[in-house]
Amino acid sequence: MLWHAIAPSRRFTKASHDVVRHPRLNSDAKILLLYVQGLPEGLADKPLSEHARQLGITGRAYQRAKRMLVEDGFLHEWHQQNDRGRWVTVQLFANSPVTGAAAAELRDGWGVEVPPSAQKRTVDQPRGRVAGGYTPVEEELGKKSSHPPTEAEPDAESAPEVAEGERVLLSLRHAHRELHLGAREARGLAEAAAEWLRRGVTAADLRRALTSGLPEGGVRSAVGFLRYRLVQKLPEAVPPPTVEARTAPRVAELVVCKGPGDDHVFRPVGGEAHCGPCRGEGARQFWLARAAAVAAQPPHVPWRERVAALAASPG
Repeated sequence: MLWHAIAPSRRFTKASHDVVRHPRLNSDAKILLLYVQGLPEGLADKPLSEHARQLGITGRAYQRAKRMLVEDGFLHEWHQQNDRGRWVTVQLFANSPVTGAAAAELRDGWGVEVPPSAQKRTVDQPRGRVAGGYTPVEEELGKKSSHPPTEAEPDAESAPEVAEGERVLLSLRHAHRELHLGAREARGLAEAAAEWLRRGVTAADLRRALTSGLPEGGVRSAVGFLRYRLVQKLPEAVPPPTVEARTAPRVAELVVCKGPGDDHVFRPVGGEAHCGPCRGEGARQFWLARAAAVAAQPPHVPWRERVAALAASPG
């Protein structure tokens, strides 16, 4: 291979070999990174999408390049409200990978404020050129909304556990900004999260397991960190409770009733020798006989009348 190069004396950008030869960044991501790194101070306040549009990187190509830069720590985003309650997106671009915690410290060091108009970002005097000298900017400054960024709805045709797992993954951004996932990233991890739910873990416990004990140096890639934790810390499957075999109740054999009338059979409950109708008829006959005995007794005479009758009788 023949190679010839003339080093420019002015209007050039220093590019790290770690960026030019980065194995996970495509050409659009590298060009966008180098382009932003060489921007003058007056143009550093524009959103990244506008710079990409000037380079002809739009649509899915821009989204793919942006996702690569986010996953490898070159681009960080935060959603926040201004004084009027409108939501804006603040971006921090770096020419070398930084963790989420380090990016947050850099952002706080620049003193980012969102004015009531939410159309332009104002910053205090920077303490020094950090993270490649590129200040945070707001994404899509012209698009304002009074509502927070919406999360993509899970696929309605997915299994309930998969849809619930995707909702848990999308909600992690509210607990830790470092665990911010896009809709496609959350959908790619939803099946692994659903396996936790199938094993009896509640959505709250799953969210707690994914957000607790984060690395001290911060999470470099939310997708890689969550995928590792979902697989490596998957709880063991709990076997279903065993059902004891129940013996069928013993059915009494038919016996011949000892009551009057034609022979007939019945199933005794407690060893009785007469069927139900015969026992009922026997009880009825008993009470009829008792009533007849009571009716045959002489009428009752009060004791005063009996004493008077004895006194009136001769001798």
